Amino acid sequence: MSIRIITADERLSVAENKTSLAIFGPPGVGKTTLLTTLPAEETVCLDLEAGLKSVQDWRGDSIPVRSFTDFRDLAVLIGGPDPAQHPQSWYGTERHAWLQAEHRDSGLEEFLARKRIIFVDSITDLTRQAMTWARQQPEAFSERTGKADVRGAYGLLGREVIQALKHLQHARGKTVIFVGVLEKVTDEFGAVTWQPQMEGSKAGRELPGIVDQVVSMQFFAPDGEGGWVFDEAATERRLVCKSGNPWGLPAKDRSGRLDMTEPPDLGALIAKIDGRAPTQSSFSS
Repeated sequence: MSIRIITADERLSVAENKTSLAIFGPPGVGKTTLLTTLPAEETVCLDLEAGLKSVQDWRGDSIPVRSFTDFRDLAVLIGGPDPAQHPQSWYGTERHAWLQAEHRDSGLEEFLARKRIIFVDSITDLTRQAMTWARQQPEAFSERTGKADVRGAYGLLGREVIQALKHLQHARGKTVIFVGVLEKVTDEFGAVTWQPQMEGSKAGRELPGIVDQVVSMQFFAPDGEGGWVFDEAATERRLVCKSGNPWGLPAKDRSGRLDMTEPPDLGALIAKIDGRAPTQSSFSS
């Protein structure tokens, strides 16, 4: 294994500087339309939902993903082989070499290398695809009876999704954005909480520790004093970026550079996280 020193200048350069974000919002809030605030020529959308109708005027590229196997293969091509894995494992050197040969004539690897931003829409559907895959694996069946073992399937789902997300998050020079559904849960005492909608609990529990930033997208109304009031019936969208926010929404700001809420402009948000001036965006407040 080669050990490489990355200097501060290299780390902060455009080629190396990256971030990873998980963005959650309720259905209909416009999570996919955040694509329009990203540079189209540098972004690729991994489309797991077949749901790009809302951004049909966006000029960026997308790749339809219909199975968890395809998603893992794309993660390997984007992130390269994992030196910590056995060469014959899914993320090992032999699988990577096989994928390179398999897609050599298509130009897929070169295409992905040109893209600086990977937009995964959505992580909710990714876990559903992963569950479909997990239910077909030997671990999802009892060795004793041969019957389906739901706990085995969920355990496999959690391990494999986390590994795929970590592999993408480690890709050099790539900003990775995971988008997912935010679910409103009301318990028997009427208490309301908000949580990511994902199959199984392991991926949702560990995701905040994997990514740099966790953001909730919600509707807000101006309070008349320059602030914002959380209002599900309002029409203004804001990104909630700080943990301990008064609305109990999932959020984390590892950069320490974001306000409690930010405009729904991912290009400007990423520039602020990276400490650089934003490029011109199509978003207007």
